[in-house]
Amino acid sequence: MDVTFQFDWQAAFASIPHLLPGIPYTLLISFVGLAIGFIIGIIFGLLRISPVSWLRIPAITYIEIFRGTPVLVQVLFIFYGLPQLLGGPINALVAGIAAIAVNSGAYISEIVRGGVQSIDRGQKEAGLSLGLSRRQTFRYIIWPQAFRRMIPALGNQGIISIKDTSLFSVIGVGELVRQGQVYIATTFTALEVYLMVAMLYLAITLSLSLVLRIIERKGLAGQ
Repeated sequence: MDVTFQFDWQAAFASIPHLLPGIPYTLLISFVGLAIGFIIGIIFGLLRISPVSWLRIPAITYIEIFRGTPVLVQVLFIFYGLPQLLGGPINALVAGIAAIAVNSGAYISEIVRGGVQSIDRGQKEAGLSLGLSRRQTFRYIIWPQAFRRMIPALGNQGIISIKDTSLFSVIGVGELVRQGQVYIATTFTALEVYLMVAMLYLAITLSLSLVLRIIERKGLAGQ
């Protein structure tokens, strides 16, 4: 039997207004989760390089657990598993933000560790020789240089986290993929809709990449 298929561009473009409500959810989960993850990453990244073992070991444990398990499993555990421990339901949006936060936090911890350790030891010695305390040396000499070096890796992690939000349709978060699934259920135009979903994700990540390149250039220019 000869079966032919013709891509329906009209159906594809008609789906866009139905997909757009998912963009705020995608961006909200990504940026709030990444902001929290950045704070977590700084804390655990610095603990990771602490000479004190009782600080370093918990940081390593956290990093390895959340880097070694899929973000989908993490969000399912948060959304379905934690309520059994807490005795109450967790909002799907909160679960998505929490999953991005703990997952990105683990990766950012390693980015922070690598950035700080990449600074030559002589920089620290120079700061101490100028009469700065260890904290002042880190704040004014080590961290600014390390952060500039972290920018590309942090940008990559941001893009990865944005794409990870597509997994959260499984818990009913109304992001782009979920909006597409709802629309497909009534129109049966899966190919066209998912192509538009992909294009919208691409537009978001390319825009972020452009902003990050500008920030990176300015950061390097400030060195």
